[in-house]
Amino acid sequence: MATKLFVGKLSFNTTDDSLQALFSEYGKVISAQVLTDRGTGQSKGFGFVEMESQDDAQKAISALDGKNFEDRTIAVSVARPREERPRTQGNSYGSFQRR
Repeated sequence: MATKLFVGKLSFNTTDDSLQALFSEYGKVISAQVLTDRGTGQSKGFGFVEMESQDDAQKAISALDGKNFEDRTIAVSVARPREERPRTQGNSYGSFQRR
């Protein structure tokens, strides 16, 4: 069963390919993605890697969490499901209401 990993504290120069190459040393990588800002295309400094097996994922966590990659100390852990956030009403500047 595939396991999705969260990879944080990435260099803004990290690419999907370099992330995949790093993790492929520890097992079969199904996908690797560095998240980017929609407007600027700039890396957000984190990404996700999906490993084919739980054993491969655990090997990657043990080997890479807290290690240096592209001049940054990265954080690697099992990804948690995305939490639902309540939608705000009002304008895009917050929920300011007139009196």
